Amino acid sequence: MARIAVIGAGMGAMAAAARLAVAGHRVAVYERTETYGGAVRRFERDGFGFDTGPGLLAVPAVYRDLFIKTGKEPLEACVELVQVDPSARHVFADGTEASLPNASRAGVVAALDQALGAGAGRRWGDFLIRARETWDRTRRPLLEEPLWPNWQVLAEREPYPAVPHKRLLRTRRAGTLAEVGAWELRDPRLVALLESHALAYGLDPGTAPANAAVLPYMEHAFGTWYVRGGIRELARAVYERCLARKVEFRFGVEVTGILEKDGRAAGLELAGAEGPSVAEADLVVGTGPWRLGELAHGRELYAPEGIGPTREGMSPGRVVVCLALYGARDADAAHRTVVHTPDRQAELEAFGRGEPAARPTVVMDRPDDPALRPDDAHESMVLTATVPSQARYDWEAAGAADAFADGMVAAAERALPGLRERVLWREVRTPVHTRLETGAEGGAVPAPALAAAEGSFLRPSNSTSLAGLFTVGGWSHPGGGLPHAGMSGALVAGLIVEGPEFQGSQ
Repeated sequence: MARIAVIGAGMGAMAAAARLAVAGHRVAVYERTETYGGAVRRFERDGFGFDTGPGLLAVPAVYRDLFIKTGKEPLEACVELVQVDPSARHVFADGTEASLPNASRAGVVAALDQALGAGAGRRWGDFLIRARETWDRTRRPLLEEPLWPNWQVLAEREPYPAVPHKRLLRTRRAGTLAEVGAWELRDPRLVALLESHALAYGLDPGTAPANAAVLPYMEHAFGTWYVRGGIRELARAVYERCLARKVEFRFGVEVTGILEKDGRAAGLELAGAEGPSVAEADLVVGTGPWRLGELAHGRELYAPEGIGPTREGMSPGRVVVCLALYGARDADAAHRTVVHTPDRQAELEAFGRGEPAARPTVVMDRPDDPALRPDDAHESMVLTATVPSQARYDWEAAGAADAFADGMVAAAERALPGLRERVLWREVRTPVHTRLETGAEGGAVPAPALAAAEGSFLRPSNSTSLAGLFTVGGWSHPGGGLPHAGMSGALVAGLIVEGPEFQGSQ
């Protein structure tokens, strides 16, 4: 039985902690804030509740596996999962609307044909077939297995089977997601639908590789799910599973350094209310490879070298606007509505400059959940937009956050006229809040790992160059997103329990 110290109580870290405890190890988690969940937080006031991180769950099988492997009670015995339908309502730049059924290719094809015109559904359906092939090629190496030692194979090969495109007497294949949309989908509304999945993770479609096609495919294939009471309830359930497996949590404790002995990690240096202290351990699991390098006294920990050159702070973040509303929620309202920008080019250009878009794409979440509102005469709503992180834009400048939030509410009114007149109060959260809650540089939010592009969309491996030190969570393999966080916990646990020969989940 090894003593294992885990830095941080994010979803990936807790997933690793629960699995390691079940394997017989003594696990202690050190969290600098006063709660668990990382970015999976809830804001509460006056009887209203809001998810300020992810609003929906994709690929719930990742967490079903976690609960099966760590106890008798399955996931559904600990939280109530609801498959939302439609998966999303889309309001496009020209005012066209389309509500897409959840996890039904035939239903989505029919809905797009009806909303956008004959042939639109077929083009999207054909794209999903190619996206499925991409998923089949990349699922194991990019989600279910430790990063390959010969990771260059993933960096050099574009797994998306693009349709040949003739241009200037040359035949070309799409190398970026933007080219997939322009060459294969053609309709600007279908392009917006495709690119919205990348933008939601802070990926620029103009530079994101074509295999980012797996992002809409995951939603299509596995559905989108809501956890009754809010996604924060999923974090609570994972935390309670850790407690049931005798994982120890210490909140309000700052990790200031990693102890080394005989060339391997040997514990943590801590700073807390009671002063500096040391926690000895046989193994250390941490979140954020760059932060771990700083804690290890500047040691170069990235393994392998050359992966994921973009630091945390240069990745985008999110602005979240929590709206407490007068008036009952419409009975037929979609849980999620994506309001696409009226000027896609301007949004992408601002994205590239590191500036918030004047008219951004806004995601509106309207959960039909009595637990998140004081009564049925009020409604809880969350608006989300992808923005530059604090490292690229000063979100603490006077009026910056409120001005952008005003624009988000105005955008949402395209889908819900009269919204501003219903606002009782609002809470605006920027990358500054994300940085305080997660420790991520600049309040950035990680994207899932992707192949091709010379490895720039891969993440550092879960093992490091310092023996006994492992990384977990969105800034390491397999990248960001709730499913990926859960898988990172499974990969780290496998590497520790089975050793370097561990080949991934079965």
